Amino acid sequence: MYIVAMRLREPAICLRTNDFSETSQVVHFFTRSSGSVRLLAKGSKRPKSKTGGAIDLLGEGDLVFIPSSSGALGTLVEFTETVSHSPLRKNARRLNIALYMIELVGEMLAENDPHPELFDLLHNALARLGQEDAPMPAVLAYFQWRALKHIGLLGELKACVSCGIALAESQQAAAFSSRQGGMLCRRCAAAAPEKLQLTPEAIKGMVILAAAEAGKKVSFEHAEAMAVNRVLAYHAANQIGKPLKTAKLVLG
Repeated sequence: MYIVAMRLREPAICLRTNDFSETSQVVHFFTRSSGSVRLLAKGSKRPKSKTGGAIDLLGEGDLVFIPSSSGALGTLVEFTETVSHSPLRKNARRLNIALYMIELVGEMLAENDPHPELFDLLHNALARLGQEDAPMPAVLAYFQWRALKHIGLLGELKACVSCGIALAESQQAAAFSSRQGGMLCRRCAAAAPEKLQLTPEAIKGMVILAAAEAGKKVSFEHAEAMAVNRVLAYHAANQIGKPLKTAKLVLG
């Protein structure tokens, strides 16, 4: 009796790599239909390998692999890069934002848990980030907002999470509490043991996100987008349980 290993072919984005040996890697991919998978890429660092050399972070393309059914490493059969992210790699600012995006996704996802909408979100965000006219802080703000929302970690933006008062007017918002799960009004923020006090730019930016939550078409000024990114990065770090390594490169 012969057991034939099942091979899968999917679009994939490389989130993380680790050396396994002098010639091989362990590669953490985000695939569209299988979610997050960890694969042993045997001989991938050899120039004449099927991958054409070592697989790099942000590598995006067509992945053929044999999944693992026991929680161990799967096996990479072939990876062909079909999407060029050279504009990101040539610009330090764009590259740092892209690395933050893939680190955030990698930390939020459990293995073998499909999230095709999140895959499309990451694919589109990386493509937009690589465009010459991309408003980089705004691209990141939208990405963080939608990624956290998709996973169910975003929190309450439209009302005070403690007392329920509507925060449609920016003057009513004062802080964001990751522990309590959302925005706080001035009165509740004063008594909250854990919170991030919001700057005027952050308040404006969070009100813009609340409008986006309601389905309105919105846009950020640079300072507002940067402030929102700091709030969402603080919230993501608290939800994940640790700060992201790339956060300082992006947020200062």
